[in-house]
Amino acid sequence: MEKWVLRNKKADFEAIMKRYGISECLARLIVNRGLTEESDIDLYLNPDYNRMYNPDSMKDLVKACAILEDKINHSLPIRIVGDYDVDGVASTYILYKALVLCGARVDYEIPDRIKDGYGINEQIIDAAYEAGIDTILTCDNGIAALEQVKKAKKLGMTVIVTDHHDIPFVIEGEKRYLLPEADAIVNPKQEDCPYPFKQLCGAAVAYKLIETLFKRRRIGEEELIPLREAVAIATVCDVMELTGENRILVKKGLELLRKTENLGLRALMEKNQIVMENLAAYHLGFIIGPCLNAGGRLDTAKKGLRLLLAENKEEADRQASELKSLNDLRKQMTEEGIIEAVSMIEGSSLKEDKVLVVYLQDCHESLAGIIAGRLREKYNKPAIVLTKAHDMVKGSGRSIEKYNMYEELTRSSKYLTKFGGHPMAAGMSLALESVESFRISLNSNTTLTEEDLIPKVTIDVVLPLGYVSEALVEELNLLEPFGKGNEKPLFADRSLKILKMAVLGKNRNVLKFLVRNQYGKEMDAMYFGDVNTFLSSLEETYGRGEVDKAFQNRTNSMQLSLAYYPSVNEYNGSRNLQIVIQHYKPENL
Repeated sequence: MEKWVLRNKKADFEAIMKRYGISECLARLIVNRGLTEESDIDLYLNPDYNRMYNPDSMKDLVKACAILEDKINHSLPIRIVGDYDVDGVASTYILYKALVLCGARVDYEIPDRIKDGYGINEQIIDAAYEAGIDTILTCDNGIAALEQVKKAKKLGMTVIVTDHHDIPFVIEGEKRYLLPEADAIVNPKQEDCPYPFKQLCGAAVAYKLIETLFKRRRIGEEELIPLREAVAIATVCDVMELTGENRILVKKGLELLRKTENLGLRALMEKNQIVMENLAAYHLGFIIGPCLNAGGRLDTAKKGLRLLLAENKEEADRQASELKSLNDLRKQMTEEGIIEAVSMIEGSSLKEDKVLVVYLQDCHESLAGIIAGRLREKYNKPAIVLTKAHDMVKGSGRSIEKYNMYEELTRSSKYLTKFGGHPMAAGMSLALESVESFRISLNSNTTLTEEDLIPKVTIDVVLPLGYVSEALVEELNLLEPFGKGNEKPLFADRSLKILKMAVLGKNRNVLKFLVRNQYGKEMDAMYFGDVNTFLSSLEETYGRGEVDKAFQNRTNSMQLSLAYYPSVNEYNGSRNLQIVIQHYKPENL
């Protein structure tokens, strides 16, 4: 069962309304997002690139630029080592495109997800050394590569690490952070890094480096535009908090992407039937990102990079078609994996665990994280999916707010051969014989309570349907882009009578209602979730007969409380207000 709670933050709403010329509803939504200081509200409503922090304040960033300039000036070969997810691909693209523009001798390597695993490894260092590479420049990885960096240094190479992942640590009485012995480490999460905003993705850290490098080499700001587009995609796809600088990067980046000159991105949007001028954060996170990711999951991440670097339409179309096909295959394989995982949980004592650890032997290892995310959504528990990989087991985890997965893995690290990640997501490797001990250890160590596992639905404003207007829908656009840390607002109305009901869509996956609230206001309501579960809950509460009456447009006894988001439905030239149902509760009379 969900627990519905109402956000009720206090502030001088009148003053905010007057200062920014917005409605009380919008003022409440802004305060609910933790913004009460004038400067914070102003930045939120008026994000702009020129309001970002000076990149030079990031520890080692100026030092890294000086090293790169020296290498460029002496024509010494640089190799970028990225990662196989969207953030890694975008970071590699940013550094490669920018360094080519700076006149560098530069190439790139992206680890193979299956063969190499995450991050830089010793084979990549050996290959770089044999190829005569002078400098290794990592992006979206490297902060945990202590032994690998040591080896590169021993071989006489220069190493610059750019990363955004949490700094590894050991607890020896007190927490001690472990840093690689690189020539420069650019990562705002370092303890002594004065950079004010710590939540940048790997691509944003790479972008910051290039911003300063371009200034030093007197390269015009217009050359940053294609790089900013890539940062926006990576920030959304790496599920960064859309607050502070990330909000600027995504909101302004989306404006650039709606008129992008990038041939690969244009082709990918075309193949997925995305209308460029309507591009939103949703398209980045659920269509463009998964296509870019599909290369790294099922083939090579270099396909995504080649798409971004495509120099003619023919090449762009070919790469876009291949990535879309790979993503379609990935979707099908994911559904099969989810069905198997749910069946294992429901058919065993695993469902009693507070931390789900599921071993899917035959699942493609690249799908573990997606399946873990879906299990987390279904059960509202931290979930780790493990798969067989050569002579060991690899896994990926997705967490809930009350569970810092990276720290919890540290507490059970004796069962792992390798691990890394964030509070909300992590990757790991372990021996097959350790799987059960690892599961038991995570569950016996956890401090999660039953209360922590109850999904909470946080309502922003109780807003009867009569207050929903086109002006409100228009005003809500000011809050976009929505995502982690800037969730779509939730409104609620209760005691809504169902006047009629219909199932729509060729897959019968949409429910449409006509509802009336207690003040007599009628409105269409759409539901795009699990239709069968919704109908079952109505039948359980009211009986099949009442549900049938609603389908026949007859008077019935059904009433709902709805958490919703308002929208305008445009069809055949007419515009109608409607609400899109996010959560529902049948009301017992």
